[in-house]
Amino acid sequence: MTDLAAPTALDRFLERARTRLRPEPPGPEDSTANPRGDHDLEPDVLEAALSHPPRRAAVLVPVVPRDDGVSVLFTLRSPHLRDHSGQIAFPGGKIDPADPSPLAAALREAEEEVGLDPAAVTPLGYLDPYLSGTGFLVTPVVGLVAPDARLTLNPHEVADAFEVPLAFLMDVANHALHSREWRGRQRRYYAIPFGDRYIWGVTAGIVRNLYDRLRDGDE
Repeated sequence: MTDLAAPTALDRFLERARTRLRPEPPGPEDSTANPRGDHDLEPDVLEAALSHPPRRAAVLVPVVPRDDGVSVLFTLRSPHLRDHSGQIAFPGGKIDPADPSPLAAALREAEEEVGLDPAAVTPLGYLDPYLSGTGFLVTPVVGLVAPDARLTLNPHEVADAFEVPLAFLMDVANHALHSREWRGRQRRYYAIPFGDRYIWGVTAGIVRNLYDRLRDGDE
């Protein structure tokens, strides 16, 4: 007999998000005191990344409830962009002086990039700030997106958008450590291959932080 009161995948995710995500965005001092980042795997990257004031950015980690479970929305950045062109990313970008908060920046960028109505997003909390080797200090905002939200991709910024099941992303067996040459030496980074999609770098690092935040203590 099916237990109609049994928690769904969405229920479990929302409960963990409520108790394990940061309720407020990190402040400026907190952001650079102990950020997550490329240096998690390559410690010498931290000194280089902090040699100049970081460029502040925010991304939306869009979680979408579906009939068959919960998924996460990603974008494929247009190939002609100056930063991280052709890579898989979360909707987001630089925090403008006019943005009152990282949340406002993430929602503005998501609307500009994929046409996501801010009213269709319920903010759930924040992940740890992420410092990239390219000097971006990213605040990830986790938000629940209405399943009927419509997307309109901006071709100048986004080449494609797709979803990956949250269960796949939260299975550590799908997290790999890869390496490639960058600035004259081999660098290690997290990668999460999904079919013909290759999630890596900052985006995979943020997913890894989401996993660390939501996992059970014995996982």
